Amino acid sequence: MMLLVLGAVIIGLTLGMLGSGGSAITVPILVYLVGHGAKESIAESMAIVGVISAVAAIPYARAKQVDWRSVICFGLPAMLGTFIGAWLGGAAAASLQLVVFGVVLLVAAAVMLRKAKAESAAETTEPLRRAPVGKAVVEGMLVGTLTGFVGVGGGFLIVPALVVLGGLPMRLAIGTSLTIIAIKSAVGFLKYEHYLLTHGSSVDVATILVVVLIGIVGSLIGRSINQRLDQRALKQVFAVFLVLIGAFIVIHEGSKMFGRSVERIEAAARFKIVTSNPQGVFRCD
Repeated sequence: MMLLVLGAVIIGLTLGMLGSGGSAITVPILVYLVGHGAKESIAESMAIVGVISAVAAIPYARAKQVDWRSVICFGLPAMLGTFIGAWLGGAAAASLQLVVFGVVLLVAAAVMLRKAKAESAAETTEPLRRAPVGKAVVEGMLVGTLTGFVGVGGGFLIVPALVVLGGLPMRLAIGTSLTIIAIKSAVGFLKYEHYLLTHGSSVDVATILVVVLIGIVGSLIGRSINQRLDQRALKQVFAVFLVLIGAFIVIHEGSKMFGRSVERIEAAARFKIVTSNPQGVFRCD
């Protein structure tokens, strides 16, 4: 229980400070610490991160740090992409989803590390320069599909996309990211919950409530910290954190997939021997 509470605090802090990172922590906590199934954890993660993001976005919206044009042009296509990605994720093996999830974390970390300097400069020196509508729509669709498949809010992809490709200052990108995450997480949760119900399963409502309540407090604290700390340093530290989580998931789940592949090959070999020699008699000519 203490690990779940600590995880909820970290989820809220990262969402409040960075507008991202909640799902990157939530899914591993629910799978590896709480012991929930991968698909159940993905659905729970979307509910948790969606609610916390909605609450965390409120102070940003009040401070006029949400770009509503990007919410519409990027966020609405991301909702459609999330629905498609969630449908694909429901049909995919759980281990494959987690491996892809780990790879996404590693790629996002690389982008964050590479662009940290540029993001910091954009926040303080560059004027607002939004991306063309068509470009924002395509980016939103792609990000939504990918994050829907792996079951994450996707802030660690949305924030760099809004800053580097969308031309938004860092804090404006954070507030916008939280709003987009809240919207598309709702879509992803409904799709995954429908899949679970049709397969005789569902989310753990008690776990969701505990993490949401604690996470909301953490997000408000994170928002306060955000106003005081250097954004470039925050991004670099969080990118390293993503590398550690992503590497663990890829190695852990990849080894399981490899082990199952070896077992299938061995089983196929045994089946071939039995069917080619049903009496089990080996001749030596």
